[in-house]
Amino acid sequence: MTLRTTYSMTAYAQAATQTELGELSCELRTVNHRFLEVAPRMPDELRPFEGDLREAIGAKLSRGRVDCFIRLDTQEMASLALNEDLLNELNLLMMKTQAAMPTVQPLRAIDALRWPGVLQSKSADPAELKKNLLSVVNDALDALLTARSREGEKMAELIHQRLEGIKEIIANVEQALPEIAQIHKQRLQDKLAEYSEQLDPHRVEQEMIILLNKADVAEELDRLNVHLGEVASVLSKSAPAGRKLDFLMQELNREANTLGSKSNDARVTKASVDMKVLIEQMREQVQNLE
Repeated sequence: MTLRTTYSMTAYAQAATQTELGELSCELRTVNHRFLEVAPRMPDELRPFEGDLREAIGAKLSRGRVDCFIRLDTQEMASLALNEDLLNELNLLMMKTQAAMPTVQPLRAIDALRWPGVLQSKSADPAELKKNLLSVVNDALDALLTARSREGEKMAELIHQRLEGIKEIIANVEQALPEIAQIHKQRLQDKLAEYSEQLDPHRVEQEMIILLNKADVAEELDRLNVHLGEVASVLSKSAPAGRKLDFLMQELNREANTLGSKSNDARVTKASVDMKVLIEQMREQVQNLE
């Protein structure tokens, strides 16, 4: 069976890249949630790009809670820049001072570096920093989608197995329906025969028809088959399936309950229970689908 790409909402991925300030990394963890909820944690120097970060995530994910950890690991010396203009001015002043006062000790390099303003924190170009951030986030998102797809395909396969199980149960009930209906009809006839002299035959016939109609489960079986077909159809489409599948699980469970309540045969009662077990198993898988 060929299935479309079905995404789980539970996955983990990470990515990293080198920037002029150091290593920039993105770690993504996602779990199931009714809507898309993004919880970013990022350094202050990247906070201006939080909106762009949320937009990038929203472009590729539609549901789930996303914990996004952005880290910028800077190396202390690599993040420092030399103010060469100030250093040249300082050197020129030192030369003039020594010319006027030859006995003055020359300025050591370490003293020059300690001079206020000679060493400055290196600042990256905002546009370049934003580009690097979105690049590493998209790399992590692509890895996340691969993981979500891999997990989602396993869940979809499990759902299809349950669908086939329910179809088999329905087919068995449909095959047994004529016999079940005949047994039920005979029971009613035997019971009514005890009171045949006291009852109007025409009224007896009407009541029997009503009782037989109430016990007829063909309509429930038809609706179950329709819902099963819709579940398979939703899984085959290229769109988030979780919410619609959750609704269909409720409908399947409703019909299975009705089937059990109308049951007048142990086989139908057992079929209803077996179906509800499979529906519950599908529902657990559906809760984690995007």
